[in-house]
Amino acid sequence: MVFNSPHKPVAELFGLPDPPTSGRSRLVHVAIELFYSHGFQAVGVDQILASAGVTKTTFYKHFESKDELLVAAIQLRDEWEMQAWVAAVEKMAGDDPKKQLLSFFEVLDIWFNAPEFRGCQFINAAAEFPNPNDPVHAVAAEHKRKNRDYFRDLAEKAGASDAESFADQYTALVEGTLILRQVHGRNDASHVVAPTVEALVASL
Repeated sequence: MVFNSPHKPVAELFGLPDPPTSGRSRLVHVAIELFYSHGFQAVGVDQILASAGVTKTTFYKHFESKDELLVAAIQLRDEWEMQAWVAAVEKMAGDDPKKQLLSFFEVLDIWFNAPEFRGCQFINAAAEFPNPNDPVHAVAAEHKRKNRDYFRDLAEKAGASDAESFADQYTALVEGTLILRQVHGRNDASHVVAPTVEALVASL
């Protein structure tokens, strides 16, 4: 697997979310950025209000609590990120599902080497809210399930005889690569995993 664009800006690759147009959307957008930069537990409501430039009255008009805002922020991040990743992969690989499965790791490599990388927000959320019944954990877990389903669908398009098994193995490689980068600090995590990914995709 050849990584052709290690220094391409992430914003150029993924694009940017639509700008907020209301007090509620400002709160959610600011919350996403603050939670990603500092962690969910470390950011308080007052910090979010100050950064968003809205009042407590506006906050409580839309959200009953910080936890409710947390769920809304993760949901919006999920919607945007799924669209952005699929678009980035298709931009690199075109319509070929096997190339898309390989290119996913090239996109990971670009993201891993971006100065704004702070890990996977969904892994972070699941770790900070470990109870599987917690609404924040549930939203983060649903994002991961949707990712796995996306990999399964690509495998089916590529003619896999057992797309479910492929999706499990491929997802394990993706999540392991994220941990290798996020926990071990390996900017080259995608390169390390590339031969295994290539062999798995070649087996389709």
